[in-house]
Amino acid sequence: MMKRLILVAGFLASASFAERLTIEKMGQIVRLSDPQISPDSKSVTAMVSRANFEENRYDAQLVLIDVATKAQRVLIRDRRGVSSARWSPNGKRLAFLASVDGRSQVFALPMDGGGEAVQLTAAPKAVQQFAWAPDGARIAYVTEDEPAKVTGPERHNKAFEVGHNDFLVTTAQMPSHLWITPTDGVGRAKRLTSGPWTLPKSMPPSSPSSPVNWSPDGKFLVFVKVATPYTGDADQSSIQVIDVESGAMRVLSGRAKSESQPVISPDGKWVSYWYPREGNSKNVNEINVAAFAGGEGRSVTSAIDRNVMRAIWTSDSKSLIVSANDGTGVSIWNQPVDGAAKKYDLGKIVPTAPFWLDASLAADGTLVFSASTPTRPAEIYLSRGTAKPERLTDFNGTFEALELGKTESIQWTGADGFKQDGVVTYPPGFVASKKYPLVLYIHGGPRSASKEIFGRAQLLASRGWVIFEPNYRGSDNLGNAFQAAIWNDAGAGPGRDVMSGVEVLKKRGWVDETRMAPTGWSYGGYMTTWLLGNYPDVWRTAVAGAAVTAWMDQYNLGDANVRRGSSIGGSPWTDPKRMQAALEQSPIHYATRIKAPTLILSNTGDYRVPITQSYELYHALRDRGIATQFIAYPLPGHSPADPVHARDVDRRWIAWLEKYFGTEGGAATE
Repeated sequence: MMKRLILVAGFLASASFAERLTIEKMGQIVRLSDPQISPDSKSVTAMVSRANFEENRYDAQLVLIDVATKAQRVLIRDRRGVSSARWSPNGKRLAFLASVDGRSQVFALPMDGGGEAVQLTAAPKAVQQFAWAPDGARIAYVTEDEPAKVTGPERHNKAFEVGHNDFLVTTAQMPSHLWITPTDGVGRAKRLTSGPWTLPKSMPPSSPSSPVNWSPDGKFLVFVKVATPYTGDADQSSIQVIDVESGAMRVLSGRAKSESQPVISPDGKWVSYWYPREGNSKNVNEINVAAFAGGEGRSVTSAIDRNVMRAIWTSDSKSLIVSANDGTGVSIWNQPVDGAAKKYDLGKIVPTAPFWLDASLAADGTLVFSASTPTRPAEIYLSRGTAKPERLTDFNGTFEALELGKTESIQWTGADGFKQDGVVTYPPGFVASKKYPLVLYIHGGPRSASKEIFGRAQLLASRGWVIFEPNYRGSDNLGNAFQAAIWNDAGAGPGRDVMSGVEVLKKRGWVDETRMAPTGWSYGGYMTTWLLGNYPDVWRTAVAGAAVTAWMDQYNLGDANVRRGSSIGGSPWTDPKRMQAALEQSPIHYATRIKAPTLILSNTGDYRVPITQSYELYHALRDRGIATQFIAYPLPGHSPADPVHARDVDRRWIAWLEKYFGTEGGAATE
């Protein structure tokens, strides 16, 4: 009996002293992405990145994983900018992008161990994407055109014409075009397309640029043509088929807008592509299939009723592997061209798919993908058919040994009768009879979703707070009606949705209603500032990162600019009612009501949500004596992408909340 008591006491002691998740631990996460399975299904490559805080960068390696043994071998190390590894059709070489003098170029590595990687391109501008030809003798690649060479005094003239571009642009926008080059080092690259139009460019955070696809006979390429290189015109996109030999082009469906991500079927008869339901951008994205010969396609995923963001053909050309946010997870389906979809059994695994499923498929149906769970950062998984997947890697296993909070999905009937869901992450050692601060961690997008994955919610919960991640109308995880309901209702309806979830949690009895805070980045920042101004007496404090506060700034200055008008029916400058809608749906319109101390965070070079809006919010609070702090990061992009500044965001987020909530068992400082 005494021995049993000692064992029990020892277990309790070890459990009580288990290490919690910290900011330092978050910096040790190994990032895994872009798994690519070999043609024979025996090997998988993946990008493996680790934070290098001393040099303030992520050091990437290209790793080869043996499927049978799970043994690993590093193929590429100590090269800057390594990405986009792709197997040759016969599996004997591996092409990838790497930086040369600051510009991405294509390299090819023999997989028999018989040599070093050989540089295949010497594009004056960076290579944006590439694709192997079916015979492996050529690659197609996309690169931006160079500006015309100017001599004499005019070489100092930097004036450029402004179009539908973001306000941070300082040079003329150049188009990107298709080139072909041999892979044996013999012969020169050949330009395939030209003109003022462009192939699409990816502006993160977003899906990768629409891929270039070869026909199985190697005679044609399928790609997306965008009317201009200005980012605001990105929806003026159509699928094109080009004859590689003659350069002759033809449209696939005849549409001139909103087509993207074409993929040719293995038998060469069909092309799948993205297109919004009924051609309306407020609706879910669907996978359409059209004949390669041409003609308007038809949706094959409408019955799934989700915002589908990936499609990969099976080898028999009869089905597509598709994926979408689904509830508080990500689902994968086998979708026949004719017939009902069959969902993969993933259990608690959530595939990586913020805007695109991170996966590849072999001819025998073996699927590899990166995925997370609530207690483990992303690893690489493999699934054969629709059987439960197996984990191939163990880079982040140490995180499961930490004392982590329980995560659960909750559902409720919310505002206006919508069926809603969200994710709750409890602090370690949660006791339902106690009172806890409630932190809302609201997702961005809004076309996205909160999911049961490992991330910032676990870090915040480790401080002794309950974290609530609500999915509000406009989220893409609960069907077209829920997603489209945000149209011309950017704040009020979603705000009611979020607050209905808060009410559900308050009824559970453990919410400290004197310590609640909305927080979020991007559209999460929008919802944070909307809630602050429209429910001013509810909140103790808040964190607004890259917050959308003024729709007119989004329309006039952001990278999507004029495309934002679709959310209210068109340009606010051409209709007084639309102008009024833009103003009334802007959180800054209600900023004089805000009472809660607010931390504001933003990149100075944010093209997606211009920092001008954070300045407006700062003055609206500071001028009225509301406690605020505005931290700017002198960085490009929508959020800090380097490890040092990303860590700083977490530090400031937590420190600000602790200032007003106190630490676990401690008091607030103000």
